Amino acid sequence: MRWYDAAAFGAFAASLEAMQVPEGALRAFEWLQAHPIVAAAVGLALLSGIAWLAFSAVRRVVLRIITRLAQRSAAWWDEVLVEHRVFHRLAWLVPPIVVYEGIEFVPYFPAELGGLVRRVALASLALLVAWAFSALLSAIDAIYRRYPISRDRPIKGILQVFVIVAHIVAWVLAIAAILDRDPFWFLSGLGALTAVAMLVFRDSLLSLVAGIQITANGLIRVGDWIEMPQFGADGDVIDIALNSVRVQNWDKTITVIPTHKFLEHSFKNWRGMQEAGGRRIKRAFHIDMGTIRFLTEEEIERFGRFVLLKDYIAQKKKELEEHNRIHAAEPGYIANARRLTNIGTLRAYIVEYLRQHPMLRKDMTLMVRQLQPGPEGLPLEIYCFTADTRWPVYESIQADIFDHVLAMVPEFGLKIYQKPSGRDVAEIAERVGAFPVQPA
Repeated sequence: MRWYDAAAFGAFAASLEAMQVPEGALRAFEWLQAHPIVAAAVGLALLSGIAWLAFSAVRRVVLRIITRLAQRSAAWWDEVLVEHRVFHRLAWLVPPIVVYEGIEFVPYFPAELGGLVRRVALASLALLVAWAFSALLSAIDAIYRRYPISRDRPIKGILQVFVIVAHIVAWVLAIAAILDRDPFWFLSGLGALTAVAMLVFRDSLLSLVAGIQITANGLIRVGDWIEMPQFGADGDVIDIALNSVRVQNWDKTITVIPTHKFLEHSFKNWRGMQEAGGRRIKRAFHIDMGTIRFLTEEEIERFGRFVLLKDYIAQKKKELEEHNRIHAAEPGYIANARRLTNIGTLRAYIVEYLRQHPMLRKDMTLMVRQLQPGPEGLPLEIYCFTADTRWPVYESIQADIFDHVLAMVPEFGLKIYQKPSGRDVAEIAERVGAFPVQPA
């Protein structure tokens, strides 16, 4: 029967009388026929109840069956669909479908109002489909993340673009359905709205372009260690989305950076270090230049007994003796002869110590160099690479090296330079007080 069809309703009541339906039921139908508004309300309530029962049946029966089948199946991707509630969101399509198909069976319901209800049901269907589609894309991203290629080529940002497009299309269809207009009618107004959309979605559009370039060029991947001081980011990338990149810093805080900022600002990616398998040590300590001198013969003999310096001392003694024999006109003068220095011998010792260290890469740069002397003494820099890139292990290796080197510096007659402390000043003041200056 159609909306507001009194004749059909009366015919239905007559058929009930012919079927010898109880008199109470016939009187109820006659009363409803006499009160069409109540009849329409009862019909609408029954339709709502049927829609809710259908929805409950799908959730309590169909979804449970699907969940059990997914748990028992050998495939794992169907469980991901269940975890992301794809089927649960599809279940919400049942009520608007029931209302759309059943509203015409509600007696005495005005045709205009019935048409509006059908259009609202269509609009709800469009929005619910987009809602379920976004859950499906989230499940696809979760499935994709389980493959190794996802670290190099994340697709979350691209899928979020599809989600935005799907919701825009759904809203256009929903508004067109409610207004009873052709969806293409809205295309005529898109030109005027383009400027507004460019302004409102500026960051999203810039991030979309940036996300495509980042993904295509592999600039950032999930798991990379990056540094971006201008945003206070120093840690691992844990998520790359359409609008933002999330970085978990070493203090466990989270920094959220707009995606397009990675094309506007410089950043450091430590992935190359991790892939190379060597982490650089580049640290200097300062030698008091007042302690640098030539070695005595006794010291040369003593250093010649050091395992790490044995070959170096033997080679240098031979080289210097040959040079001095040829070029030294007056050997009694220091300036006329080449001699070993304590700072040069220390450098040779450190280099050999680094070469013998089991946790350093011998196939990468390894050297000890002097930097520009300054007010704080002569900087002696150690430059090498550890064989383990893990942060705690790296720091332990670096600390062990400098513990040994700093302890060995006095053995070469050298001193580490450090600025005077409060204790040094107190000692100087005490000495001055013990030996006061006599007035003239």
